[in-house]
Amino acid sequence: MSQYESPSPDGHGCPRCGSPSPHPPAQVSLQVDAAGERLVVTVAGEIDLDSAPTLAQALSEALDDSPGGLELDLGGVDFCDCSGLNVLLRVRHQAHTRGKSVVLHATSPAVERLLSLTSTLPLFRTGPADPGQRSASPENPTTGNPTRGQGPATARDDATGHPQTPPNPSPRNIAGPGRALATENAQLHRAMETRTNIDIARGMLMASFKLTTNQSWQVLVTASQHTNTKLHLIADAVVGTSEGRTLPGPLAGHLAAAVQTHSASTG
Repeated sequence: MSQYESPSPDGHGCPRCGSPSPHPPAQVSLQVDAAGERLVVTVAGEIDLDSAPTLAQALSEALDDSPGGLELDLGGVDFCDCSGLNVLLRVRHQAHTRGKSVVLHATSPAVERLLSLTSTLPLFRTGPADPGQRSASPENPTTGNPTRGQGPATARDDATGHPQTPPNPSPRNIAGPGRALATENAQLHRAMETRTNIDIARGMLMASFKLTTNQSWQVLVTASQHTNTKLHLIADAVVGTSEGRTLPGPLAGHLAAAVQTHSASTG
């Protein structure tokens, strides 16, 4: 079991989302316990610009030590601003890239409100999906057969009623279903990764610039159009800033202009 406690710096408000820092200066305490291949991190106190680095360090170290990922108990968090949100998004992204997961075991009203407001709560409800679970086809999700029922339908000759002799399958046709399944799984996995980063990027924009759900989406769309870059690549670049990477100069300029344009509009 490990314990962390933040120092007591001078308190001040969050310069990005405008949330006033609690008084006296925020402090956060953490306790880490083992639960099989996962670690349970229990957080209590207040998370703001001052205490967020302590949380980030503790979660990063816990993620390194956990083969399966983290279970977060945030039921004791009394205050959380965008600094805490960005820490949670960052550690979730780090876990996702390692095949691990970060799941919320419990939340306080303060955390629940922040995650709901930024549409990021669903990201912490479940672990990373397994593309192999989609092996069944849409037509028959139970067996994966291409037709409904217990097995593939047999074609019959209209005149005799006897089964028709199917054409000899070529080697390419025999291997086709396996290739198709592998392709579908790869596409599904990529779609999940893309969707995840888009949602995280929108949450970061909402928390940092006080945008609505629709405004954050329009910012990404506008930047994508003006830079002639696919939207998911814009989202990847935004998420990368949570790990210390900087945005390319032209993209940063287009994002700033899009934020200024859409933050002035009604969501």
